[in-house]
Amino acid sequence: MRLKEIPISVWIGMTGIIVALICAFFAPWIAPYGETEVVGDVWAPASDQFFFGLDNLGRDILSRMIFGARTTLFVAFCATLLSFTLGIVMSFIAATNRGWIDLGLSRFNDLMMSIPTLIFALVVLATLPQNMPTLIIVMAVLDSTRVFRLGRAVALDVAVMDFVEAARLRGEGTAWVILREILPNTLSPLLAEFGLRFAFAILFVSTLSFLGLGIQPPTADWGGMVKDNKDGIIFGISAALVPGAAIAILTICVNLVVDWLLRRTSSLKGGRGDA
Repeated sequence: MRLKEIPISVWIGMTGIIVALICAFFAPWIAPYGETEVVGDVWAPASDQFFFGLDNLGRDILSRMIFGARTTLFVAFCATLLSFTLGIVMSFIAATNRGWIDLGLSRFNDLMMSIPTLIFALVVLATLPQNMPTLIIVMAVLDSTRVFRLGRAVALDVAVMDFVEAARLRGEGTAWVILREILPNTLSPLLAEFGLRFAFAILFVSTLSFLGLGIQPPTADWGGMVKDNKDGIIFGISAALVPGAAIAILTICVNLVVDWLLRRTSSLKGGRGDA
């Protein structure tokens, strides 16, 4: 693959993701001020000293945006990784064993999916300690139901193929069949789904923070920043629009890259089959 073959939309997406990652990894060194440092008047307008202005407590919005990138991305990535681990393991076990195992896991997954995700998360988070590990686990468990549905569908298509049956006849165990036969042949849709679930996790954690049950103050995160400054919109103050725009832009950037990866891996797989 040559760099000239990469569409401009993908370059835009990768640039947005790289900027967010740089902010996340190097926040303490590149942020002009501290995460909770009060540096001026409430809702002071943008200036040469404060690029995006100040928030509802007089803290620098740019600095909190940089620190918020670290929190938002960390929670979203950990929740997505954990949800994929749970969803893929359970779905592949169901697809390879079938019978009552498949029936039991599938019906339990349907039961979990029948409960509105946001309402379920609000109820659970309202009763449990409000900290970051609890938030990640709750998000991962809820999102794993969507991963289970896709994982089971793609695994069933591969599980009936001849090379899988040949592996079973050789006496290979379930773990071998999943890791060496099914997983490598389902990476394309799973890769795309991981990106989509990651984008959804960014939106979900921001929504929970906006409702007061996500990342707790004074830790900065983009959804919480929208909540803290939403009242300023009435007075024409844009402090809440900056983190809101960051959430939207990062989600779009992730989707641009994921869509391209899905098209590319699908075309490569098709080309090998034709050969």
